[in-house]
Amino acid sequence: MEKGNILEVKHLHKRFTSKNVTVKAVTDVSFSVREGETIGIVGESGCGKTTLGRCIVRAYDASEGEVMYRTESGEELDFLKVDKKKMKGIRKEIQMIFQDPYSSLDPRMTVLDIIKEPLKANFPKMPESEMDQKAKDMAEKVGLNPAYLMRYPHAFSGGQRQRIGIARALVLNPKIIVCDEAVSALDVSIQAQVINLLKDLQKEMKLTYIFISHDLSVVEHISDRVGVMYLGKMVEYGETEQIFSHPKHPYTEALMSAVPVADPNFQQERIPLRGEIPNPANPPSGCYFHTRCRFCDEKCKEITPEYAQYEPGHFAACIKAGELKLRGFEYTENK
Repeated sequence: MEKGNILEVKHLHKRFTSKNVTVKAVTDVSFSVREGETIGIVGESGCGKTTLGRCIVRAYDASEGEVMYRTESGEELDFLKVDKKKMKGIRKEIQMIFQDPYSSLDPRMTVLDIIKEPLKANFPKMPESEMDQKAKDMAEKVGLNPAYLMRYPHAFSGGQRQRIGIARALVLNPKIIVCDEAVSALDVSIQAQVINLLKDLQKEMKLTYIFISHDLSVVEHISDRVGVMYLGKMVEYGETEQIFSHPKHPYTEALMSAVPVADPNFQQERIPLRGEIPNPANPPSGCYFHTRCRFCDEKCKEITPEYAQYEPGHFAACIKAGELKLRGFEYTENK
């Protein structure tokens, strides 16, 4: 692993097979994560974002590839080759915040028990009083009133429930958090509160985030680097400013054109994507995006583009990436 990286995903594949039909949910995805940064993963629904996140935390076992992780002790491990016993020992270092704050919490457990649950699983010999105190401290840190911890999840709003989910993920003091659409189910005003909370906690606890979202405006605000996925593949990856100002892939350009702006005087020219997303069980030949791309020609239908570096740290999978002049997100506060 390169110095400074805490996680490296290399040529990751995940296939699901049912009734002799194989769906390629994630195909040959590679990227690295530096310690302390936030990586945004974006794309349309069904592009494989959540599956990628679950493979990284090993909620799903990947079909091929490597997920290299540098532990707190400095040891380098491939999550996909670690046996379950050892994986349990390091699982506390990488946690996940789920999308739906309503279904991700057990309605039969009090909030205190929900936050304590990871401590019970990982530190069974810890005294109950110490678990209670750690849970109360973490609840307070995420903005929950400790006096309400004996209540059940139904008594809380969506934003409060997501704070409970955040507290549960952080109570083990992990190094990496995979945020799977962590704010998409919340109202816009509550989204801002939760995002600011996540940023504050990142500084305080020295966290590394993999932030999965379909909302590019949120990703631009919180991310240091961004990966764009389409039909299970990573089609572009780079620094946030590079991706938003100078996209190299036509799919990224189309996504940028759809970012809403809270300014009635600003008119962004939309780039509509023609057709439907192809079937991942039967993807098209050549470039997966060619069926919807406005720059498509015969080469795009035949040649599978290489995921290559076009600028320092800026990768794209498009045979025309070096010649296309694509439009980024053009809005500024002065317009």
